[in-house]
Amino acid sequence: MKYFGLGADRHALADKIGVLMVNLGTPSAPETGAVRRYLRQFLSDPRVIELPRALWLLLLNGVILPIRSPRSAKAYRSVWSAQGSPLMQHSLDLSKAVAQRLQQNSPNILLELAMSYGEPNINTALQSLALAGARRLVILPLYPQYSGTTTGSVFDAVTRALQKHRWVGDVRFISQYYERPDYIAALADSIRAYWQQHGRAERLMLSFHGIPKRYFLAGDLYHCHCYGTARRLQEALELKDSELIVSFQSRVGREEWLRPYTDHTIQALAEKGLKRLDVACPGFAVDCLETLEEIAVENADHFKAHGGESLRYIPALNASAPHADALTQLILQHCQGWPELQATFDQKAEIDARMAQVERRKSAS
Repeated sequence: MKYFGLGADRHALADKIGVLMVNLGTPSAPETGAVRRYLRQFLSDPRVIELPRALWLLLLNGVILPIRSPRSAKAYRSVWSAQGSPLMQHSLDLSKAVAQRLQQNSPNILLELAMSYGEPNINTALQSLALAGARRLVILPLYPQYSGTTTGSVFDAVTRALQKHRWVGDVRFISQYYERPDYIAALADSIRAYWQQHGRAERLMLSFHGIPKRYFLAGDLYHCHCYGTARRLQEALELKDSELIVSFQSRVGREEWLRPYTDHTIQALAEKGLKRLDVACPGFAVDCLETLEEIAVENADHFKAHGGESLRYIPALNASAPHADALTQLILQHCQGWPELQATFDQKAEIDARMAQVERRKSAS
């Protein structure tokens, strides 16, 4: 596909707005080989690992992948279901819910789901949108808080793909939504609903995925955005400072990452006598290995091993109606001003005029 939104019969296609929703990705199966392929693609991204390439790739292929792949495969098996990867299933459900809402608003909006690593890939999704007539494009990475390791990586992948297209239409990129009132309200309502059904623990922990501290010191905004979400959520839930804890999980390697670390904090709380702890992960749009295994299983066991009684994970927003509503409004906001979204836009008249112009050119030649 050499043209974005401009094929051989482009003049006969109705103009559409294409929405590309992107999540991180997942192995195709909870098996060592599939996990190794996924991790190789993920950890080879220079946005994710900022180290000298030759040295890093040598370590990755010679040491890290042989050790980490079977361990990760075991972890994936513990959360895999008959429907497959939880991240994939929840992402598909969310994308369908948002697509339905967009279509109700305008028949001229199309949505495709893609993954930064694994399938469905960004190139294929962009081609699907182009073939369906998308002339304008909105990119929505499913990361509320911006980081170069996630959102920035999506930008890189999309622009690389579009470099192969001779004609590129209007492109709008959503870099963050950590502060949006509807996103905060959806998070707060989900936590309240959980407390209403299960009761409330002594503390609420907000655990965000970590990044190396040097990324933050180099200018990555992620740390600020995480605390921005936490502050707004604290206000919405009317929590005291002593009732809320912010931490960062999923670190790897020996260098320092954003602190405080989730596992260290959980252990310290248990050793100080805290018995019940609720954990939510506002940085994850949908549940995945890092929430369902690392928090709900691994860290829950860690909490109990050091004297705690109950660590409960509050599920991600996933495909809930408030989440889908919030993302739909976010997308529509970034489509403002485009003619395809206007009630007065006449697709048939546009196509007829375009085809008439083609015929005049043919006659003139």
